[in-house]
Amino acid sequence: MTGAPRVPAAGRRTAVARVLHALVALAALTGVAMELVIALVDGPGTAPSQAERLVRLFSYFTIQSNLLVGIVSVLLAVRPERDGPVLRVAHLDALLCIAVTGIVYNTVLRGLAELSAAGQVSNLLLHLLAPVLAVAAWLVVGPRPRVDAATVWWSVVYPLAWIAYTFVRGAVVDWYPYPFLDVGELGLGRALVNTAVVAVVFLALAWLVRLVDARLRPAP
Repeated sequence: MTGAPRVPAAGRRTAVARVLHALVALAALTGVAMELVIALVDGPGTAPSQAERLVRLFSYFTIQSNLLVGIVSVLLAVRPERDGPVLRVAHLDALLCIAVTGIVYNTVLRGLAELSAAGQVSNLLLHLLAPVLAVAAWLVVGPRPRVDAATVWWSVVYPLAWIAYTFVRGAVVDWYPYPFLDVGELGLGRALVNTAVVAVVFLALAWLVRLVDARLRPAP
């Protein structure tokens, strides 16, 4: 008996990479979809209109982070070896943003809001499963090496843009997505200090990822 044909090692690694990236995308995008459905079903809630509630939903760093990691993971699930300067920055941003989302929520924000049953499921997907799966997938299947100094510095553009958008929009509509950014409650100085702490964590993680990226085995 000759048995079943053996799959080359490279083929097995690619298959594993596709599965892991697909799992990350599934967790992140399912969580976002659930939050969107909840917002549409529940109506405006505390927002002045349905449109404003949807704008607020997509203004959350959590939602944007999960969308970013979901889209990047879909691209990598289709072709794990995909590369390019824009994708490198997008993937690093996705990894860092989803990691910061998990860290900040589970250390600062957990338990501040009462959640419905559906909200608890989406919360689990967005704040725990997606961050853990994204980091695990990167550690196991990469892609890497992909992170150089230029990629690290370009990755800072998106979070800085989000911070600027959040403070400018907050000043106009008097709404902030997170309590630690609420200028009306905390004052501008305290809100900026809190933002700076998160920014330092983000940048430290970025350089840590670069260090690890250079030392782990190339993948896929």
